[in-house]
Amino acid sequence: MTAEARPASPPLTERQEARRRRILRATAELAGQGGFEAVQMREVAEAAEVALGTLYRYFPSKIHLLLATMRDRLQLLHTALREHPPAGNDPAARVAETLLRAFRAMQREPQLADAMVRALTFADRSASSEADAVSRLTTAIILDAMGTGHPTPGQLSAVRVIEYTWHSALITWLAGRASIAQVRTDIETVCRLVGPGAR
Repeated sequence: MTAEARPASPPLTERQEARRRRILRATAELAGQGGFEAVQMREVAEAAEVALGTLYRYFPSKIHLLLATMRDRLQLLHTALREHPPAGNDPAARVAETLLRAFRAMQREPQLADAMVRALTFADRSASSEADAVSRLTTAIILDAMGTGHPTPGQLSAVRVIEYTWHSALITWLAGRASIAQVRTDIETVCRLVGPGAR
């Protein structure tokens, strides 16, 4: 069955949601301490105090785990941005401020950031719905910063290019091949695609 044809999962009960939160918290803590390699299913299950079989029912692999953790972090960012929106005078400045806020959060937890970005990079078809969810949320965050309720095809194309650049900038920074200043410059440069005069 394709991801598109898969029936929607029923909503989690309060107890199931609490269990899921424990699993994601344990994943973030392990990744924060030791990066991608430290996230092992058995260790996550033990830290979250769930049976290994239960963990696999929620998340089939560490890639799924880390993508869910990334989505969770993005949702927190999205909420924070709606409460305290970027203050730039034009869409380019607001999008740049938004992505730089996200980048500063990743700087505070570089091991976790590396693990999440690796998971997004390594995700195959089995995790496509989770990777797509991360991408959709990133797009929503950028569109909110732009202040665009009904983006044109050209604007959506620009947002995709911004996302590609953002992802690439994170990879090169995490690999030690780009400085913080370079990441900032690259983000500010690509965000001009949605500046004044953009279509």
